Amino acid sequence: MNTDIEIRPYTATDKFDVLTLLQLNTPRFFSPEEEEDLIHYLDHEAEQYFVVTRHYQIIGAGGINLTDNNQTGKISWDFLHPDFQGKGIGSRLLQYRIEKLKAVAGIKTIRVRTSQLAYGFYEKNGFVLQEITKDYWAKGYDMYDMIYRP
Repeated sequence: MNTDIEIRPYTATDKFDVLTLLQLNTPRFFSPEEEEDLIHYLDHEAEQYFVVTRHYQIIGAGGINLTDNNQTGKISWDFLHPDFQGKGIGSRLLQYRIEKLKAVAGIKTIRVRTSQLAYGFYEKNGFVLQEITKDYWAKGYDMYDMIYRP
């Protein structure tokens, strides 16, 4: 199935499909109140955002951002349609973005801020937990700050 998968840059016309994916992952991985944060991110903060398609249907999305004078790359706002989770597609999207970040001159650190509900995925993919902040995203959704250490 992975041969049918393509990763391409996000466009504004993808917004509805990306928001639908978030809703399909709420409340399992995201708090309902995070939808407004994603809308703000897509409209104002996304530096490089990507969608995963299968037969031209959007089944996943995720972005990257740079901070600290382009020394830190951040993995941001990634999720997949529940029907496609656990099939290696999320790892493929994550690796795609890690490679994009590694190609940026001056990158020293790759970081992700996730929740207790998804940190195991990042841990399996080379990220190490640095700090936990209780109820950061919303009540019951803690922030797990992780650094990439392959």
